[in-house]
Amino acid sequence: MTYRKAEIRPFRNEDEAVLFGLASLDRGADSRTIAVLERETVFVAELEGSPAGYVALTRSEESVRIDQLFVSPEHEAEGIGRQLLEWSEGYAISERAAKLQVVVEPENRRAFDFYRGRGFTEAGEDLLELRLPESTS
Repeated sequence: MTYRKAEIRPFRNEDEAVLFGLASLDRGADSRTIAVLERETVFVAELEGSPAGYVALTRSEESVRIDQLFVSPEHEAEGIGRQLLEWSEGYAISERAAKLQVVVEPENRRAFDFYRGRGFTEAGEDLLELRLPESTS
């Protein structure tokens, strides 16, 4: 693995087509992908000025949920997913959420192992969560 430090920034409207294309490379993008990009809180990881991945987050009463976390296939094993996850955790803490959650499909062992390896525990069928410290701000 060659770690590359990404710049993580908020989503901009001009990102939509590029991120939709990136999502299409992995699992196929559809109208739901567009809805996520337009309605949720989205952060983009950039390398050398180009999007390398993104994370889409939704807020509920006591938690922030990762709806989508995607890394471009050409940037896998460079630490981009971990950086997006860490950014999500910081965002959730700043929002005073008690938990960061993610739904992982049972057949997606790679994603399951990724989240479990970062401290997430099972909290229901297909649901993993990370208990967060209280925000001090």
